[in-house]
Amino acid sequence: MFKRIIVIVMDSVGVGALPDAAEYGDLGTDTMGNIARSQGGLFLPSLERLGLGKIAAFEGINSPDKPAAWYGKMAEIAKGKDTTTGHWEMVGCPIFQPLPLYPGGFPEDLIANFTAVTGRKILGNKAASGTEIIQELGEDHLRTGYPIVYTSADSVLQIAAHEEVIPLDELYSMGKIVREKVCIGRHAMGRVIVRPFIGTTGHFTRTANRHDYSLLPPTITVLDLLKEAGKAVIGVGKISDIFAGKGITASYPTKSNDHGMRTLQNVISSEVTEGLIFANLVEFDSVYGHRNDCQGYAYALQRFDGQLELLLPLLAETDLLILTADHGCDPTTEGTDHTREFVPLLVYNNGRQGDNLGIRTSFADIGATIAENFSLRSLAYGKSFLADLTR
Repeated sequence: MFKRIIVIVMDSVGVGALPDAAEYGDLGTDTMGNIARSQGGLFLPSLERLGLGKIAAFEGINSPDKPAAWYGKMAEIAKGKDTTTGHWEMVGCPIFQPLPLYPGGFPEDLIANFTAVTGRKILGNKAASGTEIIQELGEDHLRTGYPIVYTSADSVLQIAAHEEVIPLDELYSMGKIVREKVCIGRHAMGRVIVRPFIGTTGHFTRTANRHDYSLLPPTITVLDLLKEAGKAVIGVGKISDIFAGKGITASYPTKSNDHGMRTLQNVISSEVTEGLIFANLVEFDSVYGHRNDCQGYAYALQRFDGQLELLLPLLAETDLLILTADHGCDPTTEGTDHTREFVPLLVYNNGRQGDNLGIRTSFADIGATIAENFSLRSLAYGKSFLADLTR
């Protein structure tokens, strides 16, 4: 029915705690709602017109009588609250065995293997904020040349290194070999991330040259089915990294939300006439959510809203736009980790009035809808909402 489906993941823009949030220590979290309250309201006219205020009550956001998009929210059936589980579930591959976590740091056998395959000892080995740990250990790193290895509440091993100490090519090779030789078996974490930084003692800053090395999804996804059917599957931002390139026909890495939206506009205006355009805007999460920066997060949402207003006229009547998120990261909480939340669902087609899609029981409903739209075989998880768009 639709020739192109464009999915934009507003990374970490959750809309309220899931029923099982207490099991994750996230009772009462609400990324969008708490940001709105903390700022005395948000000004998001484009998202308001689409129907954001129909999903939940957000201070400053009205609820239009006739929203321009279909609206709802989605629960996650996978176990976890991170990027990998969220994105995999969207394309029909929820995982029910939690990926390994290391809140107390990595075990001796993993670190010994890391040193063996990279030829370098390490600094760190603890759960930490990425911006804080480079200030804490950056000077030692400059002196020793040892990479800074750390984790978070997510299933991730992160490697930070100064670009003048471990050049990017070497750092990327390190990330690749750690993915292939270290983070396997019982240590098969969702992602290995290399985190380059620059600067001098007391003034270290991370660069935009991060790279993610993800596990392969354990089962087939709608991305694979699209590619097998000869359709374009365009990844914008870190999408290709999240899926280790599997099912992707072209990738456009980005360095910021602004860069992501510019790239998305270019791809939408390009010769890609049929298939899926899948974009992730990471800065909501990486720059603002994890740093508990409510004001910055609010500004980023408002900036995105203005960019969305410029993007919508580029969409043809045969395009379908889906706006969603992969988890929460409530910056009003004491912690800096992801939060277990519902995610928004806004579905827009130029020229049609939206309606209520309700509370979806899985992120996989997006993948099921994509599969039905392109007449692909059904996936094991997810319930398509395509029929709701054509009533």
